[in-house]
Amino acid sequence: MFTKEVTVNNQVGLHARPATFFIQKANEFKCGIWVEKDERRVNAKSLLGVLSLGIIKGTTIKLMADGVDEEEAVLALEELIASNFSE
Repeated sequence: MFTKEVTVNNQVGLHARPATFFIQKANEFKCGIWVEKDERRVNAKSLLGVLSLGIIKGTTIKLMADGVDEEEAVLALEELIASNFSE
């Protein structure tokens, strides 16, 4: 299992459009990926799951992956978040 904490800093947080980009990126990987906020963990490949966390600007989340490409998956998602979803 590979884990990393990241802070979401884009204007709207992880809602609608940014969440869609996040899900699409997560689905490029074979491993299981989860997002955790305040001890609530959801599947990172589920739009409703990610939206249900209510991630706003400034929120620190934990990205976790388990499987063959776990490290690559977490680092790719971290990079997407750091780029503010190219907004």
